[in-house]
Amino acid sequence: MRRTVFDEDHEAFRQTIRDFIQAEAVPHYQEWAEQGHVPREFYKKLGELGVFGIEVPEEYGGAGEDSFKFNAVITEECARAGVSFGGSSVHTALCLPYILKYGNEEQKQRWLPSFVSGDMMTAIAMTEPGTGSDLAGMKTTARLSEDGKHYVLNGAKTFITGGVQADRVLVCCRTSPPDPEDRRGGISILVVDAKSEGYAVGRKLDKLGLRASDTAELSFTDVKVPVEDMLGEPGKAFTYLTHNLPQERLGIAIGAYAMSAAAVRFAHEYVNDRTVFGREVASFQNTKFVLADCKADVDAMQAVCDRALEALDADELTAADAASAKLFTTELAARVIDKCLQLHGGYGYMLEYPIASLYADTRVSRIYGGTSEVMRSIVAKSMGL
Repeated sequence: MRRTVFDEDHEAFRQTIRDFIQAEAVPHYQEWAEQGHVPREFYKKLGELGVFGIEVPEEYGGAGEDSFKFNAVITEECARAGVSFGGSSVHTALCLPYILKYGNEEQKQRWLPSFVSGDMMTAIAMTEPGTGSDLAGMKTTARLSEDGKHYVLNGAKTFITGGVQADRVLVCCRTSPPDPEDRRGGISILVVDAKSEGYAVGRKLDKLGLRASDTAELSFTDVKVPVEDMLGEPGKAFTYLTHNLPQERLGIAIGAYAMSAAAVRFAHEYVNDRTVFGREVASFQNTKFVLADCKADVDAMQAVCDRALEALDADELTAADAASAKLFTTELAARVIDKCLQLHGGYGYMLEYPIASLYADTRVSRIYGGTSEVMRSIVAKSMGL
């Protein structure tokens, strides 16, 4: 079926990204995966290509687009090639929306030009050891100094994507104690300079998948953060975080769909090249039926994602819609990619084949951005249950 969600501009951008990936990412990706991060100079190349500035207004050096579809194209093309751009997806898809919506003019003038160029990479620090999805339970605190000029930040964060190389981190913290009647109140966002005294990057975490994306533990010991680096109003961060969750979860859904489509492509190529018992693996009825099922599943995932993309651009994507899309695609992706790995036989378990990385990479999609169990709760609540 003809896909209508993308126009000529999106498809021209797709070809540019595809060529860039083939030239700048594919030849080096295994090395990046082994070292656990992409090099900083690669982020500069993404900046030069304009990837970081797509949704940034022109007055700050960006292209001024207001559509998430260009980000979707990047996700699809990375999955197609079996690569990732490291922590840059957090930089653009998670951190940028907060700066654009809640940053004041002075902050945007100060941060966005270097954000666009890749000279300032960002990350967001929400999760803490022992809290997981319970953001209201965070214990990292920021106390306003007596002279009112800065906050004193103390605490720790974990599972921070891009945290090893980030220059600024949007740190969610308590600027006032929790109210028993409203545990979500009192949380704020400070945009912390990684060069600040008392700011420390702990372990670079060794993950099952997404191995080219650096993930870190962070700690803050009496870190002084100027009041000018508070994003939005004190105590309102939980509302801010909730506002961006539909886009974040749609981004994860698109990733799950794109990896599933890539898995089918890799499996299709493999079974046509591989011979067993004197026959191409593709000639067996089981192979045909498995791939047919996977193709139908991928078509369904694509339809869900495309519909949600249109809703997001129209500012109509609800929290329940996004949760449903994430739940459906991530759970189904696990089954599709598993079937495609099975068709590879023993070679599917070898990391030299991209299907193995897809299998490992997709597992976290049912955890981050809200677990599948949380997604089910959101959808059930929207049904009045």
